[in-house]
Amino acid sequence: MTLFTPLEQLLGDRLATSDAIRQQNARNEAHFPLAMPDAVAFPETTEEVAAIVRFCAETGTPITPFGTGTSLEGQHLAIKGGISLDFSRMKKVLEINAEDLNVVVQPGVTRTELNEELRATGLFFPIDPGADASLGGMAATRASGTTAVRYGTLRENVLALEAVMSDGSIIRTGTKARKSSAGYDLTHLLVGSEGTLGIITELTLKLHGLPEGIASATCRFPSVEEAVNCVILTIQSGLPMARIELVDEMMVRGFNIHAGSDLPEQPHLFVEFHGSPSGVAEQAQSFREIAEDFGMESWAEANTTEARNALWKMRHGAHFASAALRPGAQYGTLATDVCVPISQLAEAVLQAQADARAAGLVSTIVGHVGDGNFHCAARFDPNDPAEVEAVHAFAGKLNETALRLGGTVTGEHGIGIGKQKYMKAEHGPALDWMRRIKLAFDPKGILNPGKLLPPED
Repeated sequence: MTLFTPLEQLLGDRLATSDAIRQQNARNEAHFPLAMPDAVAFPETTEEVAAIVRFCAETGTPITPFGTGTSLEGQHLAIKGGISLDFSRMKKVLEINAEDLNVVVQPGVTRTELNEELRATGLFFPIDPGADASLGGMAATRASGTTAVRYGTLRENVLALEAVMSDGSIIRTGTKARKSSAGYDLTHLLVGSEGTLGIITELTLKLHGLPEGIASATCRFPSVEEAVNCVILTIQSGLPMARIELVDEMMVRGFNIHAGSDLPEQPHLFVEFHGSPSGVAEQAQSFREIAEDFGMESWAEANTTEARNALWKMRHGAHFASAALRPGAQYGTLATDVCVPISQLAEAVLQAQADARAAGLVSTIVGHVGDGNFHCAARFDPNDPAEVEAVHAFAGKLNETALRLGGTVTGEHGIGIGKQKYMKAEHGPALDWMRRIKLAFDPKGILNPGKLLPPED
C-alpha cells in the first residue's frame, strides 16, 4: 500500500509515477526550474476529477491542473508536489449549438482542435493567444491574444462552466443564455482564478460567424513612438480592427533569424481586418490614411490565406524568435506582459525599451497594442547572478511603469508564480478580500497552492 493506492485502483495505468511522465509536466516555456509532481493523473470524466479531488482533500495532497503546459507564469507547475491533474484525455467537443452561437467543450480541447471541429458550421472561436493552449487552461488564466481588440478576452466569451470544488463537489455556473442577473457571478470568479478556487471540467463558450472578408498587412514605421501613436489614434477613431500588433526592431530581427523573413529591422504593425469584402477594403483604406499621417514607410498586404497564415504563424512564434537572438540551451527567457490605458501606451513602450537598453539586455517587444497590452521577452543566463539580477530588475521597472500609468502588471499571462510580489501594489486592501475568497473556497489549501496570491507578511 502506498499513499496513491486508492487513485491507482480508480485510474489504473492512468495514474503515472514514472520520472519520464512526471518530468513532462514539470517543464515550462519560461525561466522557472523543473517542478516535479509526485504523480500525474489522467482523468477522463468529471466524476473521476471529483474522486481525485476528494482523495486530495482527505489526505491534504496538493493538486495542480495541467492543460498543455504553455503558460508563461508557471500556473501549471506542481511547485508543492502532489498530483498533476492532466486533462489531455478530456478532449471532447460535447455540443455545438449553431443556432445559439455556442459550444460546450471539455477542458483539454485546444483552440485549434475546436476550430477544426467547427469548420463545417461557418462559425469559429476567435480567442487566439498564439500557443495552441487548452481551453481549460485559457479559461483558468483568462487568456486573450491577438484578436482580443475585436472579440474580447476569454472572460467575455465564457457563458457557463462546470467545476469541481475543493471538497470534490461538482457545480455548474451560468447558462447558455447571453446574459443573467441571477446571483453572484461565480462563472467569472472561476475564470482567471488559475485553478486556485475550483477545477474547470466543462466550458460553454460563445462562437462567432466566420467573416466573409479578411485582409492582413504589415506596415513599417520610422520609430516605435510613431507606430504606437498610430495605434492610439486608430483605436480612438473607432476603427474595428480585428488584430493590430506592434513589433519592435529587435523582434523583427528575431523573426528574420527564426522564421527566415526579410523584413527591414524597423518597428512594424501587423494588422488584420474582418467584415464584408467592401467593409474590409474601407477599413484598410481608413487605417492606411491614419498610418500615413504617422510616417508609415511601407505597406505590404498578405492577399492569400497562405500568406495570412504565414504572417500570423511568424507572429505567434515570437517566444522562439526572441530566443533566436541569443541562442543556446544555457539561456532562459523572462517573458512578461503588462497592460496600460491606450492613451499611456506610447510612454509605457518607450520606457520599456529604454530600461532594457540601460540594463544591457537582449529584449524584444511585441504586443496586442490595440487594447494596451504588450509583451517583453528578455534573454539571460540563469547561472550568471548579475544577469539574473538585471533581468528581474527590468521586469520590476516594467511593472512599476504599468502601475504608475494606471495599468496592470499583467494583461493576459496571469500571476502564477512570477508576479505575486506585485499583487499588493496593484490591489491594496482588496488583496485581503481575495485571500478570504481563497480560504472560503479552498480551506485546506490544496488547489494549485503557491499560485496567484502572495504569502502573507
